[in-house]
Amino acid sequence: MTSFIENIKAIKVESPVDKIIEQLKYLITSGQLKPGDRLPSERALSERFGVGRSYIREALLKLEFYGLLRTNPQSGTYVSGLSISVIENIISDIIKFNKDSFNSLIEARCHLEFSVVKLAAERRTAQDLGEIKEAMEEYEKKMNSGAESAVEEDMIFHMKIAKAAKNSVLESMIIFIIPDLIKNIVDNNVCGKDRGRKSIQEHRDIYNAIESGDIEMAENAMVAHLDEIWQISKNSFLEAEISTDSLVG
Repeated sequence: MTSFIENIKAIKVESPVDKIIEQLKYLITSGQLKPGDRLPSERALSERFGVGRSYIREALLKLEFYGLLRTNPQSGTYVSGLSISVIENIISDIIKFNKDSFNSLIEARCHLEFSVVKLAAERRTAQDLGEIKEAMEEYEKKMNSGAESAVEEDMIFHMKIAKAAKNSVLESMIIFIIPDLIKNIVDNNVCGKDRGRKSIQEHRDIYNAIESGDIEMAENAMVAHLDEIWQISKNSFLEAEISTDSLVG
């Protein structure tokens, strides 16, 4: 009986984003969407897929990050000119990436955000400060309403900081990593139930440092904000190394 139970594998539940990516892959590889074709609007895709626009936006951002789509701000989103074989391999990697690399995602996010917040403190404009502050206040409003989490508001706060850094590559990487990572952290209660409320003051400290233009203070505030999840990642890597060493020994 014990042997039988050990052979049972957990069922993998695909996210709406994965489903959207797979369907777009089929449309491209089957030739129904060709290089240069323009995709319908987010609203039209949202209605057709039957999901919220945030899922559509996340899927499109991932596909654009990997070069499968390209966006023209004035005319829309288009299919790139990559070959079908390349598209198939890349899309498979997109879907697998976030599921198999949680600790690596945490590590990558921390290093990215430490860099981004310093640039934001140096380069932010008055408009950037307004958008960051608005996102911060929306997060606080959601948490003070009694909600257990404010995942979307948290994402927007960090994305607005990335935007203020004025580096499109870093901004794209943050946009790619943060949504799945924050959802995973919240859904699995990785940092404990009170994490959301602790973030209120931490967000304020980050905003104040960016507003003052103090690069060192901004980095320190972000380090303090991400320290708990950073320590979890480091401990997980250490445990994995110890486990590997014990098997080798």
